[in-house]
Amino acid sequence: MAMSAALENLVSMARSQGASDLHLESNMAPVLRVRGTLNHTESIISSSELMSIARTLLGEESWYEFIEQKSFDLSLTISGIRCRINIMKTARGIGMAIRLLAPFKATIDKLNLHPDLRQILSHNHGLVLISGPTGSGKSSTMAALIEEINTSLPRHIITIENPIEYHFKSQRSLIRQREVGRDTPSFNQALIDSLREDPDVIMVGEMRDTETMRLTLNAAETGHLVFATVHSSNVAEAIQRVVSAFPSEIQESIRSQLADSLVAVICQRLRYKPDLRIRVPECEIMFTNTPVRALIREGKLFKMRDVLQTGASENMWTFSRYVSWLDAKQNWYVPSEREVLEVEDETPVHLPTSPKPRVQAPQKASPSVHSSEKSKPKNQDKKHHEYSDPDILEIDDDEDDLDHIVRGLK
Repeated sequence: MAMSAALENLVSMARSQGASDLHLESNMAPVLRVRGTLNHTESIISSSELMSIARTLLGEESWYEFIEQKSFDLSLTISGIRCRINIMKTARGIGMAIRLLAPFKATIDKLNLHPDLRQILSHNHGLVLISGPTGSGKSSTMAALIEEINTSLPRHIITIENPIEYHFKSQRSLIRQREVGRDTPSFNQALIDSLREDPDVIMVGEMRDTETMRLTLNAAETGHLVFATVHSSNVAEAIQRVVSAFPSEIQESIRSQLADSLVAVICQRLRYKPDLRIRVPECEIMFTNTPVRALIREGKLFKMRDVLQTGASENMWTFSRYVSWLDAKQNWYVPSEREVLEVEDETPVHLPTSPKPRVQAPQKASPSVHSSEKSKPKNQDKKHHEYSDPDILEIDDDEDDLDHIVRGLK
């Protein structure tokens, strides 16, 4: 994939300043998120320059998909840094939110997580939920658990992601990574497929809807170890979010399914250590036992905190006890400069696909027919609104053929 030199410079600058996120907006200066705080830079990026960057990243086929959906997700390595990118249409034109991922192979030790999490590896089936607010490192923790299995156990692992964030190299395990949109049409289809592909471990990048949650629970019940993420601020809320996604008339059966299949719930938030200049996870960790299963079945999740407080002997952790462990920890892992630079990228082999319909200019002979209706896709992804705004992008570059495309949408 071609790469913009301007974008490479911006990502390198973001990494050098310790940023976790880089935000780009037309006719504005880049904004960095450093240790949770937004910092504005000085150099303004013009609308046409950001347009050029976006079109270079997307390529011809994905560019037309972006015009139809008004947003696009992808991940790739830029200047040796693995990035997750969302390109969006905004009121000013184009915007980008770029997450800079961990620049090393994540493991429990390298993320400074508690070694008790290795207890999860002893399970052959069941559901493991990794939860926390946006930007709390859930994907990194899930990648660390997958890498621990990969290096220590002979397992067949299938990951379902949108987009793929961390590339794994099969070691003791066989790892197959599938990206939604590129390798499979949806999370749901990939989960259905996976049950016919002889997996031992399944990683579900996101549980966006009820059907994905249902299929994830079924996979965990049928002899697979399943990892998935949810957004929550504590362990009890993570379980409640899964239950609440289903209609009220079947929530009792869902609680029963969870009670039987749940292995562990990890809820985390990030804490900055100024002396080491790194952010480390603070975790609340629950492993299921008889009292936990009873509380889930009865819907008494408000009592989960009591179980966590009394479950230290079973490797359960409240946030407060985990913070005490972090305060006493001495052997911190800090990535070296060499590790930061040694990031590998894997370029997939793309199968031939049917070409995307191109947006054509309107015919003067048929003014009553709206050309945008002709080009509207029949099966547009439900998470995106139908295209209705003719001013898809605001640029001053008359030489760019996008101006022709936009007129065709009016």
